[in-house]
Amino acid sequence: MKTAILLELARGRTARQPVVVVTRLRDGAQSLHRAGGQQGDLELAGPVLAEIRERCLHDRSGRLQTDPGLFMRCYTPAHRLIIVGAVHIAQALAPAAVMAGFDVTIVDPRTAFATAERFPDITLTHEWPDIALETLAPDAQTAVVALSHDPKLDDPALIAALASPAFYVGALGSRRTHAARLERFATREITGTERLRAPVGLDLGGRSAGEIAIAIIAEIIQTRYRPG
Repeated sequence: MKTAILLELARGRTARQPVVVVTRLRDGAQSLHRAGGQQGDLELAGPVLAEIRERCLHDRSGRLQTDPGLFMRCYTPAHRLIIVGAVHIAQALAPAAVMAGFDVTIVDPRTAFATAERFPDITLTHEWPDIALETLAPDAQTAVVALSHDPKLDDPALIAALASPAFYVGALGSRRTHAARLERFATREITGTERLRAPVGLDLGGRSAGEIAIAIIAEIIQTRYRPG
């Protein structure tokens, strides 16, 4: 791999951007693809480039179907889940998300709730959600879920998440609670509310904390692979 491609690969990984390196098998010629475009020895376009983008979305390395002489290697940062509210549903959701391959962070300034005893091996932050979200900087590999059921915690987090490239933004609460939330956001002229998944999670019919957690992680995974 040439130095220029190695350096660009390192920059992409530092910026938590998906990066793809395509190699032509017969002679080793390579190109690198990331959000800013492509560079290298290969100039790829049309169906080949479309397949690269589609397979990068699903983190699927391998030979291209559109050109079997090309091999693509995906370098995709781990997806993240930011959970606002160290509540009982979060205790079930956090380990489920870890099992699904997400890096999980719990955000809750209430130190009595966000403890290592309740969330073993999970990253915790006790900053207020708006400050925490600014620091965590949700990107296109990040999902944000607000579970505290307290507007003082949920609203600032959701507003920050909706202004970010986060691929999933969800909030706990009934339809009535969500309608009231939308009214508050409309008063503040918050945009992007059509992206907000609420009530959060797939409608599986479950009611327990564990069942709700499964419905949430299922919807997050569905959105990750079927963004439409």
